Amino acid sequence: MSSDRPDPAEVLDAFARHLAAERNRSPHTVRAYLTDIDSLLAHLDAETGTRDPRELTLADLRSWLAALSAAGASRATIARRAAAARTFCRWGVRGGHLATDPSIRLVAPRAGKTLPGVLAAGEAALALDLAGVAADDDDPIGLRDRAALELLYAAGIRVGELVGLDVDDVDLSTGVLRVMGKGAKQRTVPFGAPARRAVEDWLSRGRPVVATADSGPALLLGRRGRRADQRQIRAAVHRVVGLVEGAADLGPHGLRHSAATHLLEGGADLRVVQELLGHASLATTQIYTHVSIERLKTSYAQAHPRA
Repeated sequence: MSSDRPDPAEVLDAFARHLAAERNRSPHTVRAYLTDIDSLLAHLDAETGTRDPRELTLADLRSWLAALSAAGASRATIARRAAAARTFCRWGVRGGHLATDPSIRLVAPRAGKTLPGVLAAGEAALALDLAGVAADDDDPIGLRDRAALELLYAAGIRVGELVGLDVDDVDLSTGVLRVMGKGAKQRTVPFGAPARRAVEDWLSRGRPVVATADSGPALLLGRRGRRADQRQIRAAVHRVVGLVEGAADLGPHGLRHSAATHLLEGGADLRVVQELLGHASLATTQIYTHVSIERLKTSYAQAHPRA
């Protein structure tokens, strides 16, 4: 390794290229990693007067995490930043930016497994009915929002995956979507008749009204004809779900949680749900079994005479 001090900015740029090109991480994930490592190097600078990653020690990593905890960071945030530091240090050793890996013995708190908020099946049905009512006046955005909510719940896809869909990614004849998920991994996801009708209505009566020469192949469009963004879809979900009395205030990810929970409660195999959701690890999917157990316990407490 050269005795010249590396430029920390150049090291971070190289790390970003590694994450994007070799690990196929999304731009959002790359930004999150860089923010975490920049925080680490800023802490190192405050403690030692240098941002040189070669100066990192286990003590520096521990004091960084301790400072985050003292500043009120959650267990999940600390666990995520520790994971980012480990990834950076392993990469740094392989690339010659660090002589040794100081993160090998780093222990961080596990992120607490909080149960995701979900709608009851009846609440989900009512929310989708309300989206349908809002679309009855043929306002193109109402038709779009109905199609968006139906697909989010029917297919359990992420909002980023939804807004990334093109028209050709939807096969109405077979009722399946071609979804580009995390890590640029494509999967095929089925959807049912209500979602098919909502998409058909959007394509026949909504999209043509707002489409322009610049719309391209995007499935969902905004009022000005550009591809709909996540912010627009989140606002639509919050607005519709907010009309359901007693329902949790959920966004698009809440519909995904709800779909997974209702599939498992209906008897779907855990590995099938894993494939539908595009989870790399079965452990990620298993959190929904806890949601279902909580539902079961609540129903038992309400209905069993000796509960």
